[in-house]
Parts: sequence; structure tokens; C-alpha cells
Amino acid sequence: MAGSTTLTIRNFAQIGEVNLRFGDLTVLVGAQGTGKSLALQWLKTVMDGHRIVGALRDAGQKVDKPEVLIDLIFGAGMGSAWRDESEVVYNGRPITPARISRQGRSTDSAFFIPAHRSMLISDGWASPFQKLTSETPVVARIFSQNLFERFSVRSENKLFPIDRVLKKEYRDLIDNAVFHGGTIGLEEDLNHAKRLKLSHGKSQLPFMTWTAGQREFTPLLLGLYHLLPPRQLQKQPHIDWVIIEEPEMGLHPQAVTVFILLALDLLWRGYRVVISTHSAHVLTAIWMLRRLQKLNASWQLISEAFEIPQSQQVQKVAEAALKKIYFTHLLEFGIDRKVNSSDISNLDPDAENEGESGWGGLTGFSSRFGAAVRKAVNENGA
Repeated sequence: MAGSTTLTIRNFAQIGEVNLRFGDLTVLVGAQGTGKSLALQWLKTVMDGHRIVGALRDAGQKVDKPEVLIDLIFGAGMGSAWRDESEVVYNGRPITPARISRQGRSTDSAFFIPAHRSMLISDGWASPFQKLTSETPVVARIFSQNLFERFSVRSENKLFPIDRVLKKEYRDLIDNAVFHGGTIGLEEDLNHAKRLKLSHGKSQLPFMTWTAGQREFTPLLLGLYHLLPPRQLQKQPHIDWVIIEEPEMGLHPQAVTVFILLALDLLWRGYRVVISTHSAHVLTAIWMLRRLQKLNASWQLISEAFEIPQSQQVQKVAEAALKKIYFTHLLEFGIDRKVNSSDISNLDPDAENEGESGWGGLTGFSSRFGAAVRKAVNENGA
């Protein structure tokens, strides 16, 4: 793993104090409204503030006032979230709104794939940065611009499957889990405008007729394409971090499993990955990887767990996964209704800390439901 990276956020919006330490793969969990998105947006901002401010300025927006800049970065109305007592510290260095424009380079070092990705695609076409209003967080505007540019390349009418981007093993898993023999492409509609279409034989289905999972997974997949350069390059040289919000949106666990495998491929390529999730399935995979590490398990067990052929390429990804560092952080409200964080990386089901044993609440409900059934059985003498 690269050098240690830490981020502390205090007294911003609903956040009381959140302390995050990042490994090769870091997962944030917590209930709705606990600030996971804010934390990830701050991570992007402290790395790529110069790039963000430049994009906003190029779009004709005023970025000189700190409260206006916070509004533009996190979404309209968020300017008041930064107060006199607010503090953001990145790797021991305080970051204020006035210093954001000095963070990072003119290119992205962190690639951010936001939640609600399908909402960025209107009528089968991605919205450019300037078309999205300041109500939309800047990370979503930048991601939508990336999709817009991909859609606008004439040579890329076919978007899935593409032989030169994804390993065949991955393409097969994605097809079985999400598209079921269909192909994704940009096809002309009756008005001779190119739009996203899902084709099955002679049938061409417009974007809004797809399943919710297909609409969410497709922009996620296209975002990952940006990180998977032609085979002579292992990674994009200027991008070191990948931040992904709620990859499980709309997806069956089979498709979530495919995403986790793609995340492991990103680790093998040399990216550091940060994910926010409400999926116990994601944490189950992290729990497995940490346990396999401690047991000095063979890479073949990862291949078996993901039901993927044991090829040489898969071996490289699996062996790399067994050498990586995994962190999991829980964000939760305290009795003062402020959000604080705790490190639950061990994911120990027997831990005294309920946040860790219940994986941030992701397994507690099923445990209580099971307990209710067991109690009923005992009461009825069944």
C-alpha cells in the first residue's frame, strides 16, 4: 500500500467528528444521512480542489466566496454547513474553503463515480457539466461530463461488450448477471439522434425501458472503462484513487459480486479504492478477503468464491487481493445527533462493539428477525 492517508472532518453539516484512515480498499457504512457522501466528496475535494475550482470557473460560476464555493461543490444550500468551528484535516494539514483551489493538479488524481448515476442520463444521453445546475454536487457534474465525452466519440457506438477493455471472464459474468445476451450501444432514434439502446436481436430498447439495475450499472461500467486503458497500460497514469458511491444500487447480489471482482481488478492495477455501501454483500466479501489473508489461503479460493475460471489473469488479480490492506469505517449518529466514526475493519461477528459485530447495522435486522422466529418456535413447543 502507498503511504498512509488520513482525513478528519469536524463540525460540518451533521458531522460531529469523522476520522478516516484509508487502505488499498476502504469501505464506509452507516445509515441514511450519516454523511458518507459528504466524507467522500471531501476526499475528492482535498485531492483535486484545483481541478474542481477550475471546472466551476470555466463554467462561468463565481468561486471567490468560500460559502458560494461550498455550495457549488456539495450542492446548493450547503454553504451554511461550513461554520466557524468547522475543520477538515488531510494528512495532518488543515484545509479551509479558501485553500481548496490550491489542492492537487489541473487533472484528476481521484475518479469519483457518484450514486444515482442513472439520473445523469436524460433521454438516453449524458448531460454535460454546464447543463447540470448548482443543485447537483460537483462530483456528479464532473462524472456526467466524462460520460458525455464518451458518448460523443464517434468510434465508440458499441459500449458493451467490448473485447479490448474487459477481460473475457468479466464480460461473461456481467452478461449473465445484468444484460443476459443483450448489447449496449448508441443507436440513432427516429429523429436521427444517437441514444443509448439495449439490443436483443432486432429489438432496441430505449434507456428508460431498461430495468433499474441495468440503468444504474451501465454508467458505473462506463465509468470503470475510463480506468481500464488499453492492455499495454495497467492504469491511467495520473489517476491513483477511485471513489464509488453505492455500487449496489438496483443490483441483484449476483451483479454486486461482479462489481466486487471489478474492484479487485482495480486494486491489482494499482488504484486505491474507496466505496460507500448499504450492502452486507460487499462487507461479506471484505470479511472473506481479510480471513483468507490471515489463513494464508491460496488464490484459487478467491476464484472459487467468485465462480470465475482460474486463468493466469485471474490469478494475478486474486494474488494481489490477498496482499492488500482493507479498512471499514462506520459512520453513525451519537446521542447528541451528531455523526461520529469508528473503525470496524475486523468485522468480527463476536465483537462486543455492536457496530462492528452487526457490520454497521447491515446484519442486525436479519439476526433479530431470526431471533423472533426462534422465540415463536420455543413458545409453541414446535
